[in-house]
Amino acid sequence: MLRLGLNIDHVATIRNARGGAHPDPVRAAAIAEAAGADGITIHLREDRRHIRDGDLDAIRKATHLPINLEMAATEEMLAIATRFKPHAACLVPEKREERTTEGGLDVAGLHNQIAPVVRALKEAGSRVSLFIEPDPVQIAVAEVLGAPVVEFHTGRYAELWLEGDEVGVAHELERLKAASREAVQRGIEPHAGHGLTFDNVKPVAAIPELAELNIGHFLIGEAIFTGLETAVKRMRALMDEARAEQAA
Repeated sequence: MLRLGLNIDHVATIRNARGGAHPDPVRAAAIAEAAGADGITIHLREDRRHIRDGDLDAIRKATHLPINLEMAATEEMLAIATRFKPHAACLVPEKREERTTEGGLDVAGLHNQIAPVVRALKEAGSRVSLFIEPDPVQIAVAEVLGAPVVEFHTGRYAELWLEGDEVGVAHELERLKAASREAVQRGIEPHAGHGLTFDNVKPVAAIPELAELNIGHFLIGEAIFTGLETAVKRMRALMDEARAEQAA
């Protein structure tokens, strides 16, 4: 079954807008587990714009689901991650001025910086993931680095979908399919995420090699209108439908 990881960062974004304690991302993690999510993803950013240091242990205590900690490849974040020891640690690019992650991590260009971080995370017992573009060069370097997982950035696919560019969407979907096959052939488990919605998730979910989708902003936004449990259950159902249709 294709796993669904729920990113609860933007529950914390809303909380931080008022500087108080509500809404609580800890509560969101518990609801996600009850609704059928398979994991919780959180991104501890340098500027702490959403998830805060104190949220880490609180979220762990609130759920039995595995935690995927997204993090920049910095000394500060490495120290936190090796102390926290999440189930998975996903290295992502991070720029203070960006609104959200704008693309995949250039593991080929940053090999020397990333290699010791990957090694230290693995030694701490975390399953290392690299958030990259669906590009064969980046996948090949991920193999050299010894990362057991890659997560493909689906932002370009999502943008083209919103623009109604059918040719562009088809091209990006083929890139994702080819990259997923390449990853599996190299012994790497492929995941995907960024910008996925109820409308565009099924073509990606139907890629048989993908093991997990990480979805956050859309589901937290949808929860405003329908509730988080309903939003997670619908996404879970769409993903399952896509897999069933692909297998038929």
